[in-house]
Amino acid sequence: MCDTLVSLGNDGVLFAKNSDRDPNEAQTLRWHPAADHVAGATVACTWISIPQAAHTYAVLLSQPWWMWGAEIGTNEHGVVIGNEAVFTRDLIGRTRPDALLGMDLLRLGLERADTAEAAVGVIVELLEAHGQGGSCSHDHPGFRYDNSFLVADPDGAIVLETAGRNWATETVRGHSRAISNGLTIPAFAKAHADPIRSHVTACTVRRGRTEPAAAAARGPADLFATLRDHGPGGSPRWSRVHGGLTAPCVHAGGTLASSQSTASWVADLRGGVQHWATATSGPCTSLFKPVAIDEPVDLGPAPTNRADDASTWWRHERLHRRVLRDHPASVARFRAEQERTEATWVTDPPSSTEAFETASRIELGWLDDLREADLPDRRPRWVRNQWRRFDEDADL
Repeated sequence: MCDTLVSLGNDGVLFAKNSDRDPNEAQTLRWHPAADHVAGATVACTWISIPQAAHTYAVLLSQPWWMWGAEIGTNEHGVVIGNEAVFTRDLIGRTRPDALLGMDLLRLGLERADTAEAAVGVIVELLEAHGQGGSCSHDHPGFRYDNSFLVADPDGAIVLETAGRNWATETVRGHSRAISNGLTIPAFAKAHADPIRSHVTACTVRRGRTEPAAAAARGPADLFATLRDHGPGGSPRWSRVHGGLTAPCVHAGGTLASSQSTASWVADLRGGVQHWATATSGPCTSLFKPVAIDEPVDLGPAPTNRADDASTWWRHERLHRRVLRDHPASVARFRAEQERTEATWVTDPPSSTEAFETASRIELGWLDDLREADLPDRRPRWVRNQWRRFDEDADL
């Protein structure tokens, strides 16, 4: 599942997304330079190959470890895109052939377009030509969905919603817009939405929190806080059906839906472009680091779905999973330092390499403190059992 939101103020555009995926699906930042391609070249996307463009722009992507596409990303022209899984009647009882994933379409839009409007055009053209389809999960091969997109640039934002090869768009008006795991363009939703599966995702509840928060946002720190929102009470509320899906900061633990916020991103497109990414799971346990399209960072070995402490994503997982044992008490021990560090970075961003090195050192200190505190595990039993299985599957 996911949440993507945009704030449109008098001074410009702010964008944010939590990417909610399988708990062991490591997601990493990858920098891909601009390139020219020979006539007749093809590009191998996740499940199919399609004709390559003559030129592709430089992109910075947050990519699940196993796929060609991306959950969140930007390009050298300041275009940013986040996608959402949406559940439509077009999928019920049908087996589509492998085609482009929504994540592939996101990357293709960024590689081939220099404005938000052009990116929407690229995605629509490719959707109509090749369709969407194929497994959307490495650990659950039967999991498939359609996609919606929030596409922004320094001048505005557009919502694109799809169902198979059908699509609709809406230019964002007013102060904010958010999308989640349900169709939101009224006529298109009436024609295509699957209300039962959309209800299970609690997408309407989350949009009820993200859209007002986006309208009130005045800077990146406000969106950091929005992506860390757990709803009333300030900590995860566990449901046997869908875990912590009733708020933007999602933690796994449900029997029908068990997603985890595995990566988070905020883009400040006002008077210049500055991006902030966690490159780690759980925005509530992470630091948002400044990242740039022309400043690659060494994040360690490419991660997989198996634990590896040399990987930035997996190294942070030891902290994230320790915090979940007693979330409110754990976060209270480091929240002040987390906010203080990010406030300093927002005012005067360090280099990306320096920020990641500092974040690693700080987070290791938080983990050492929590190990010494040895707080009891206060989660419901079914949640503890779920996470025990996740740990075993990852050899963690």
